[in-house]
Amino acid sequence: MITRRNLLGTAGTGAVLAFAGLRFPEFAQAQGAAAGLTAGVPEGVGSYATMATLPGKKPLILLSDRPPNYESPLEYFRTPITPNDQFFVRYHLADIPEIDPKTYKIKVGGDAAATPVEISLDDLKALPAVEVVAVNQCSGNRRGLSKPHVAGVEWGYGAMGCAKWKGAKLKDVLAKAGIKKEAIEVSFNGADGPVVDKTPDFIKSIPAWKALEDTTIVAYEMNGQPLPHLNGAPARIIVPGWTGTYWMKHVTEINALSKPQGGFWMAAAYRIPLGKFPIRDRFVSQETAVNTPITEIVVNSLITSHRDGAKVKTGKLTVSGMAWDGGYGIRAVEVSTDGGNSWTNAKLGEDLGPFAFRPWSFDFSAKKGKNAVMVNATNKLGQSQTSELIFNPAGYHNNVMQNISLMAG
Repeated sequence: MITRRNLLGTAGTGAVLAFAGLRFPEFAQAQGAAAGLTAGVPEGVGSYATMATLPGKKPLILLSDRPPNYESPLEYFRTPITPNDQFFVRYHLADIPEIDPKTYKIKVGGDAAATPVEISLDDLKALPAVEVVAVNQCSGNRRGLSKPHVAGVEWGYGAMGCAKWKGAKLKDVLAKAGIKKEAIEVSFNGADGPVVDKTPDFIKSIPAWKALEDTTIVAYEMNGQPLPHLNGAPARIIVPGWTGTYWMKHVTEINALSKPQGGFWMAAAYRIPLGKFPIRDRFVSQETAVNTPITEIVVNSLITSHRDGAKVKTGKLTVSGMAWDGGYGIRAVEVSTDGGNSWTNAKLGEDLGPFAFRPWSFDFSAKKGKNAVMVNATNKLGQSQTSELIFNPAGYHNNVMQNISLMAG
């Protein structure tokens, strides 16, 4: 459980926190105990969460400092591309070294690779470049809204962001090492590591078929700029449509495997009950009789123009936000202002690709007093959001339809 003792104090001048070569300046002063928090997260979160700044970032919601876990406030999602300085930060391990791009290497091998190699950042950039706009969403986004409460980082709405990623296709990188037909998974390791020996290193894998898709890349740019350090520089794995647990930051090893990766972060963590969610992308080599690794993002939406309880004027009012899913594309966003008895299509905005945030907006007449607004997204498979939480012990895949109240006067 995260407590105040996990966090740095915000008083004093010149305080710093060292993360194995990475030094953070003093955290910004809190703007109220619950500044920026999503309504509905456990009451205790407000006792330790603060608005804080990191190098190169605008203020984010600090939920833990070691490892650093910082959530983007709701207001940062009013454009379909999340700027680098507003992008959330998520780590499992607290030893996060600075990496010199000039000496950076990725080892590419594994028992299902014919000729293991090392490639530099320049080698990576020499491969044909591709770009993909994709949502990076932590598997536990909205965990703090689970009822009953579940353990873990108590994320509200903001453990996500959408960016334009540029890099080389992972399959072109694997080709350098001669991936064999026996490969069933491809695993990744990053430069960040555990502080104590008993903590398992963060190693993840994906099915070989997913690794060979054209949109799965090793990225070195984010929104036209080199990757920020806290978002994975010099290079990271991008798995569009799948939750962020597979998007390995500071990637240093890529291995083609003929057997399932058996480490803690695959065999025990990031798993969901088998058959409980409408998922098409299955990770068969890692499935058991009762659970399966989390894979694709479920269809979801978010009102970003207003917070719950916001005061508005009577008369014409526009509410807006974002919708997204696992890469099938958003077919429709519907809004209800009568508690779900009737629904009206919202206007969809620019389509930046199937893996991206899809903007939407809706006009209605706000009446004096309380105005309820509910939103529901549907993807091109016909999958829609749920009206009730599909509970699971890790708090994953929360796509309950958002319902806010706006107070008009």
